[in-house]
Amino acid sequence: MESNVLNRYLFEDLSVRGELVQLDTAYQAILDSKQYPVAIQNLLGELLVATSLLTATLKFEGSITLQLQGDGPVTLAVINGDNNQKVRGVARFEGEIEDTASLHDMLGKGHLVITISPNKGERYQGVVGLEGNTLSEVLETYFERSEQLKTRLWFRTGEFDGKAHAAGMLLQVVPDGTGSADDFEHLEQLTDTVKNEELFGLEANDLLYRLYNQETVKVFEPQPVEFFCGCSRERSGAAIITIAKEEVNDILATEGSIALHCDYCGSSYHFDPVEVEELFAKIDKPTLH
Repeated sequence: MESNVLNRYLFEDLSVRGELVQLDTAYQAILDSKQYPVAIQNLLGELLVATSLLTATLKFEGSITLQLQGDGPVTLAVINGDNNQKVRGVARFEGEIEDTASLHDMLGKGHLVITISPNKGERYQGVVGLEGNTLSEVLETYFERSEQLKTRLWFRTGEFDGKAHAAGMLLQVVPDGTGSADDFEHLEQLTDTVKNEELFGLEANDLLYRLYNQETVKVFEPQPVEFFCGCSRERSGAAIITIAKEEVNDILATEGSIALHCDYCGSSYHFDPVEVEELFAKIDKPTLH
């Protein structure tokens, strides 16, 4: 089946819209950057699905970042995605974490920060308390309060065909005022029946037909989702020369080289004293007029 893809669809007679995202290698790339406990793997999968579903609602070029922060063993879990469905993410944690740890077990007292960053225009940031037992419940509360749109979310993570998978669905009332509560509840009940193996193993059209074959569903052009970090040796070099040269020389004297590690993809970039000197020489070179 086609994975790493997001599908949008519309129930034409019921004024309800939906989204379905199915991920494997894009999710696996995030997990490969670090050795994460199982519970954090699942949390990152849910955050990834949520971010992909939310970026699909953007009406402009830009990105959405979902960031969980807390005072528990997991201090940070963050996923960033843009309107082109390029995604990346990382988590920071300390100590042992049980495989069955809940959202509150991991985060303790915490919150969710939702940052919407248009390429043009002002950035918007919302802070949401962790009200609810799951990430989906937290986000449903956010939609109800901020967007005032009835929204349901389903997140699933697990292994399928020997590989890590993450998938999810969204249902939302179309804000035209014509949708009914009964119609939405009917679709919720149908979607509640979805199984992990269906989400992970069926093509989008087959899955949607299996769930909603009594409804008129319009499916739009699918959009690929891919892991994209954006780090590079050039960017790492540019970061080094933002540090005072004396401080850089102290690091070289102690360590023998400078190493920058990317938390998102696990890449490391090493610079020896000669390479560092070349970096600073470029900015020290006088400009000819």
